[in-house]
Amino acid sequence: MAGEGKEEVPVELREQPRRGEDNEAAVDAMRACYRGFDPVAYLQFNYTPPRADFQRADSIVPWKLTCLHRAFTEGDVGGEVLVDVGSGPTLYQVMSGCEVFGRVVLTDFLEVNRRELQRWLKDGTSSLDWTPYLEYVCKLEGRRPSASGEKAARLRSVVSDVLPIDVHRQCPLTPGAVPTCGADCLVSCFCLESVSPNLAAFTRALGHMSSLLRPGGHLLLIGALGESYYLGAPGLRIPVVPLDEVQLCASLRESGYQLLQLSIYTLPADMSVGVDDVTGVFFVKARKP
Repeated sequence: MAGEGKEEVPVELREQPRRGEDNEAAVDAMRACYRGFDPVAYLQFNYTPPRADFQRADSIVPWKLTCLHRAFTEGDVGGEVLVDVGSGPTLYQVMSGCEVFGRVVLTDFLEVNRRELQRWLKDGTSSLDWTPYLEYVCKLEGRRPSASGEKAARLRSVVSDVLPIDVHRQCPLTPGAVPTCGADCLVSCFCLESVSPNLAAFTRALGHMSSLLRPGGHLLLIGALGESYYLGAPGLRIPVVPLDEVQLCASLRESGYQLLQLSIYTLPADMSVGVDDVTGVFFVKARKP
């Protein structure tokens, strides 16, 4: 995704870079951070106990699944097309939404993550067993955990595409990937703050995402608070925009979203397992006017 090579110009004749060029250089540096990203390690770091302990009410993964379940079942979020922006190698974020929407589009910048998703969609093989997640969501829906197989089949039946995306482009997806009028709902978890070099880039990415959403459509956003880095592989520290609630709300307003709900999860001490320095997690439900 880096820019094309340019003819070399003597140092004394070079102009000072314009602000947009500075922004692009910073974004390219973030893209370079992800060259060594390991989806297997990332899943192990973040989606196993204690962060994914379904017997604990204060575990982070059950909290996220509950927030998403409520949002997708409150009655105002619906339509035909759901787009997951920056899926990573994970599926939990669309396990509730797949019951509401007839078409789900998964996306990620990294080919290794798209391959991970495609493997599960094709034959159920994955670097993480998603069965406990599916069972937990079934329980939230008032169904037996044994219905997890039906839910997995439903999810596979409605995922139409696994596409490359770049939230730092004005048009993050290729033309025609979503209806001309836009998707009915976007969900995005731990993406924008993790791929943006600074708060301004985070805000711009929120605005770029808006181009994928129809007027009146909803945005469901989950992300980190107070985080400056996370491990994308053993020894690979990827920088993160350390957001707070005030900055988050201001970025949403600047990007044209109407905030409907903001929930905050504070990380218990034993959830700090050395793979990041996150202090909390936010859940946002917003609307594009």
